[in-house]
This record gives sequence, structure tokens and C-alpha cells, in this order.
Amino acid sequence: MTGTETVVLREMRWWDIEPVLELERELFPEDAWSRGMFWSELAHSRGHGATRRYVVAQEGDRIVGYAGLAASGGQGDVQTIAVTRDHWGTGLGSRLLTELLRAATAFECSEVMLECRIDNVRAQKLYERFGFEVIGVRRGYYQPGNVDALVMRLSDPSTSVPPALR
Repeated sequence: MTGTETVVLREMRWWDIEPVLELERELFPEDAWSRGMFWSELAHSRGHGATRRYVVAQEGDRIVGYAGLAASGGQGDVQTIAVTRDHWGTGLGSRLLTELLRAATAFECSEVMLECRIDNVRAQKLYERFGFEVIGVRRGYYQPGNVDALVMRLSDPSTSVPPALR
């Protein structure tokens, strides 16, 4: 098992899109984001009026995770979060989510929403540890495959980071 001591979190930039796309296709082959989707998100992540925060987890020259948050009208929305399989169980997902919740706090979000595949128990447990609660189901949300999504909400992201990660 790989530890996260050598993994650095930093802002995602345009030159990270290609390695992130490779990881995206590996982890989410049926519903991977496109290059254009990442470009669009990054276009809103810098400068005055930024509404997005995207980070990558880098170990040496390799991207081993990434995550993104959109903010609007006091609400944050976790757009994506992913970790390479060889880093599952190392706490990297928690570090990435912590960074997104810090961003939500900076964006003055009073709540954070997300959708999670109903069959992704690993992710659900992560979100629940941070205080996310299931508030609904979106039938057939993930395509292809017609897989349902749990809609989860976290109230007050500024107080939700577990003490060990503060």
C-alpha cells in the first residue's frame, strides 16, 4: 500500500488535463469527462469572480488523484473526485475532499451537494465520514448503464472536516 506522505496537492492547471483525462478514462470508462469539460471548468477557476476549485494530487511526476468543486449562490457542488486504485485506502480521497470543503468555505457556501453512484459504497462511506447525508435519488443519472445516483448534502462545510485532517 502506498502512503500519501509524498503526494502533494496543488491547483489543477491546463497542462494537467491530459494526465487527468487518462486517469478519468481508466476509473470511469463509461462516463468519463471530455477534454472540453475540463477546459470549461478550469476557465472558471482563476481570477476575480472564480467559481471553481480544481486540485490534483501529484506524486513525483504522476497525477494520482484530482477533485473539483463548483460554487454558486452559497451552494457548493462536488463535481468530481478520483484517486488511482493503488492509492485507495491511503487517505488521499479524504485529503482531496478536505481541500474541496476548504474551498467551499472560502466561497462562503452554506452547504455542499454531490451525486454518488448508488453502487459506489467506498465513496459513500467517505462522504458520510465528513457528514454528508443522503437526501434523494436520481434515477438513471449515470449513463450508459442507467445507474442511479444518491444525492447527498453537507450542511456547513466549515465545520465538517474530521479533526485528524484539520
